[in-house]
Amino acid sequence: MNRFVIADPELCIGCNTCMAGCSAVHKKQGLQVLPRLTVVKVGDKTAPMMCRHCEDAPCARVCPVNAITREKDAVVLNESLCIGCKLCGLVCPFGAITPSGSKPVDTPALLQNMVPEALLRDVPGSAPGTNPYLAWNAGIRPVAVKCDLCAFQEEGPECIRVCPTNAIHLVNNTAIGQSNNEKRLRAISMLSNTISPAEYQEGEK
Repeated sequence: MNRFVIADPELCIGCNTCMAGCSAVHKKQGLQVLPRLTVVKVGDKTAPMMCRHCEDAPCARVCPVNAITREKDAVVLNESLCIGCKLCGLVCPFGAITPSGSKPVDTPALLQNMVPEALLRDVPGSAPGTNPYLAWNAGIRPVAVKCDLCAFQEEGPECIRVCPTNAIHLVNNTAIGQSNNEKRLRAISMLSNTISPAEYQEGEK
């Protein structure tokens, strides 16, 4: 199975530290600065929503240039291959991919300035606050942004490391096995506390 990060809304306090940490480490790597997760509030609960690295990832299936692939049990996006078509974000069932305008890392020098600056001076840009899927600014290339599990650092996802309440966890085969075992033990404990052996045998008749 693919690894992914998930948050517990019972523990999340909506401090946005995860978003700030995500932005900082990716900026340091020369990648898109936009956070790969978004803290969402529903009622009195908050939790960051991020990519679930789907097994049959629709974003990878619709990408026309194969910029999104499966590597090391994760769905990863190569920012330098992205052409900014925004199809991946439109099909993501979690709204976890957002286009952001800037220059991606490793872009060939020959593509850095495709339009002469003199021709861009009088071209109107998008109004402030325009939805990123509709925004258009001359000379700025939109690039898809999604969770990469901070594969570039040994500590793993930065959001997990900086969360002050330990609300964010990495889900993998080991974590799922431990969780299932805990649930079984909890269920057995609850049964043993509420049903006597005699009652259980009577119910089996």
